[in-house]
Amino acid sequence: MPGLLHLAAAAVGRPDERDADALVAAVRLAERGGLDFVTFGDPAAPAGPGVLAALPAVAAATERVGLVPALPGGPTGSGGLTGPGWPDGVSGTRVLEPGVPGAVALEAGVPGIGVSESGVPEAGVPGFGVFQAGVPEAVGELDRVSRGRGGWWSDPAPRAAEGAATPEPVSGARPVRVAGATGAPDAAARCADVVLVPASGPAQAAGLRAELRALAAESGRDPDGLRVLATLLVDLDGEYAAERGHGGGGPRPTPRGPLYRGGPVDLAELIASWHAEGAVDGFHLTPVDPRRDLERLVNGTVALLQHRALFRTFYPGGTLRDHLGLARPRALT
Repeated sequence: MPGLLHLAAAAVGRPDERDADALVAAVRLAERGGLDFVTFGDPAAPAGPGVLAALPAVAAATERVGLVPALPGGPTGSGGLTGPGWPDGVSGTRVLEPGVPGAVALEAGVPGIGVSESGVPEAGVPGFGVFQAGVPEAVGELDRVSRGRGGWWSDPAPRAAEGAATPEPVSGARPVRVAGATGAPDAAARCADVVLVPASGPAQAAGLRAELRALAAESGRDPDGLRVLATLLVDLDGEYAAERGHGGGGPRPTPRGPLYRGGPVDLAELIASWHAEGAVDGFHLTPVDPRRDLERLVNGTVALLQHRALFRTFYPGGTLRDHLGLARPRALT
């Protein structure tokens, strides 16, 4: 019996996109559809300063949807993000947690995004709580200003050497960690809460999910604490596009990943069938045309899934972990 269906979408644009109003509008649309979270950038093109500068405004304009910027991965980037109670096994950087002993404060006077004297997230405020591209502390601050809706996406580095120390499982970590499985599936299974897998069919997706769950169990984690989402580019230009004679016929491999061409109704059928087979826990969908396809995804595909009682019509909780059905952090329970 498949569990709850999870859906996420990419807020597509340039990694350094500075149009805060456009980002706010896109994320609010995703929230109206009840999506679990929205991503900004990807590990190959991480969220730039413009996106990070807009995130406090996005957090203030939304109430439930998760916010997951992509940050650089690897042992020298944000892939090493860890801290009290939420290790990832790559490095020892601590997240910014005001009032937590041992937390790392950012350099005073650095312009960026901070919190004003009244406690409101504000662009251009220097000092404690500043967001900067690639700075691990930004993730903890995003989670704080969004009241538990923050997450981060970076692909973890593989284990350095055979016999290296095995990290503590990620269970109970915060913020939510999202990772891809293509480079180092064992590291993703050990470290991530959500793993994104490119798959062109349900059989391939099911095989990847089974492998990741097995790797998670081998590392000492409860595999039921891992969510595996299939990644698809979606081109919702019209219903006829889904037919083979019009270039459709299901996801097709492309250099950017599996691509679905068709209409919102056929995409809903695909999502429902893959999930019913237990192939994946859900989908991460990247619109080819940001404005057109996100609107058709929410008002067409998601609305149909909700009408069929296959996807939520309201958020049962207030944090990203609540949406994903993941355990609360040990420190908060």
